[in-house]
Amino acid sequence: MGKIKVAVIFGGRSGEHEVSLVSAQSVMNALDPERYEIIPVGIRRDGAWIVGQNPMRALKHEDFSGTRSVAMFADPSKQGLWAMIEDVSEETPDLLDTAGGRELVSPSRIGSLANLSDVDVVFPVLHGTFGEDGTVQGLLELAGVPYVGAGVLCSALAMDKIAFKDVVKARGLPISDYVWTTRRRWRVEPQVVMDEIASRLGYPVFVKPANLGSSVGISKCLDRDSLKRGIDAAAQYDRRILAEWAVPHAREIEVSVLGNEEPIASVPGEVVPSREFYDYAAKYIDDGDRASKLLIPAPLEATMSDQIRELAIETYKAIDGAGMARVDFLLDDEADEIYLNEVNTIPGFTPISMYPKLWEASGISYPELLNRLVDLALERYEENQRSERIYRPGE
Repeated sequence: MGKIKVAVIFGGRSGEHEVSLVSAQSVMNALDPERYEIIPVGIRRDGAWIVGQNPMRALKHEDFSGTRSVAMFADPSKQGLWAMIEDVSEETPDLLDTAGGRELVSPSRIGSLANLSDVDVVFPVLHGTFGEDGTVQGLLELAGVPYVGAGVLCSALAMDKIAFKDVVKARGLPISDYVWTTRRRWRVEPQVVMDEIASRLGYPVFVKPANLGSSVGISKCLDRDSLKRGIDAAAQYDRRILAEWAVPHAREIEVSVLGNEEPIASVPGEVVPSREFYDYAAKYIDDGDRASKLLIPAPLEATMSDQIRELAIETYKAIDGAGMARVDFLLDDEADEIYLNEVNTIPGFTPISMYPKLWEASGISYPELLNRLVDLALERYEENQRSERIYRPGE
């Protein structure tokens, strides 16, 4: 058998663009070159997909000379991604059609993207909006291409913190109390919104955009003035804004989950943030003596550790998780109360990221973890292919 062709997609239209590049580079470095053929595919900040000469370098330096800019669309009848070339040269062969001044060509004829028409699996390493939220997963489903990670439903639910809380609350899973509003309502009646949050949750509260990750746009608000600033900050990134009761004496506990219908959970880890809470700077900027600390495994009693792992798997199943996810908890250290915080369906894969580190501590190395994720993607694709897609009444 030949090598497994893996298209790694990175970058994207998200506040987590830079984090995606670091994660994707780590993934590509760790994929076994004897087993995999790696096809790098970048997405610029403006949403343009780029292929050709080293998309990773192009995105890091924002120098796109030597790359092709393409608009992607799916052709499920051919089970593949197709491309609308935006910078066609005379050397581009086999034009299939001309419409609106643009040429449609088969991906098998445009250099590095050629392999997207017959890749074995796609590995999206796209954190945040337009990548982790079900949008790219929907494109890949339409194209009939196997891909690593959660499907459309799970991706969208986990990314939308409000919808996620509504679903897990209905399943009886433990979460902190919350209030949400819209950016439009905030503009129209800010005093009413702040009154609602203060009366329901009190202070302090955390305010965040409904759809984003890496703690971008999150604020801890101690009073009315900081609440106003926090909502203004969150409203820059999303049309819906979430306010959450701040769990007292909170310890941040994280669990990595791996699998499809029979998932397994890693040992729990604990994040000791370098700042008041685990914000973007504490995650990615602070280093040396100021860096946040990861305690692996987390210093927990065995019964508490087991309970958190069970809750992680229950949460994963509740939102139809697949492939991988990191499930994050807040633990009230004095009351021994566990609160589900969020689920990341494309967790960080940087060298310091918790997801691969927890599996390493649980006996699965980084390269083996990637092997399992590819296998799980192919397994899920084969299972989905068992579903009948055509119904003819009377037959």
